[in-house]
Amino acid sequence: MRQLVRTAPPALPAVVRSPLAMTAALATAVLIALGILHFRDASLTGIDAALLPSLDGVRPPWRSVALVFDFGGEPVGSVTLIALLSGVCWLLRRVRTAVLTVLGVVVTVAVTTGLKPLVGRTIHGEFLSYPSGHTAMATALALVIAFLLTERLALGRAAAVSLALGLALVAGVAMGWAEVALGAHYPTDAVGGFCAALAAVPATAWTLDRVADRL
Repeated sequence: MRQLVRTAPPALPAVVRSPLAMTAALATAVLIALGILHFRDASLTGIDAALLPSLDGVRPPWRSVALVFDFGGEPVGSVTLIALLSGVCWLLRRVRTAVLTVLGVVVTVAVTTGLKPLVGRTIHGEFLSYPSGHTAMATALALVIAFLLTERLALGRAAAVSLALGLALVAGVAMGWAEVALGAHYPTDAVGGFCAALAAVPATAWTLDRVADRL
């Protein structure tokens, strides 16, 4: 097993390391800035005030679509998605990517869970909302898929970075929309969750590769 891990393709493809390091730094800054801006806040201002009225309270059939996305971030749905993706990685002998599928989501959700009581932003009077864990989880899985495809398809830097950020954006927007539409989060909560994944997943992948290389 040690040999298998050591010789496995990297969890973080070399072509995206530098670009995603810069992206992660920017995402961290945005995550912190939004947390400070909405510290102990429950008001509707700025982007939230502009977007929330048009997104919140969607009706069928869009509400059903939102519920499907939301289920993917719930315990049963997220565990199923993680198990499927990690299983595919194991079958493809991408051991580090399989580990990252689990570890990347765990670290990302831990970041969002830890920030919620620190920021103390609430929605509906009592529910901690910033940042969105559902959005973070969806974005994290999208990044892992992008890393897997980058390595499998031997993509160049431009294509790999575009794929990673593109998939992350699609997943983040889809889940973020669902959470806002269902009244679970403000739009900026979704932005915070998106940024949390952009910061946490590359860092986790880099750390995983460093540890695996030393085995």
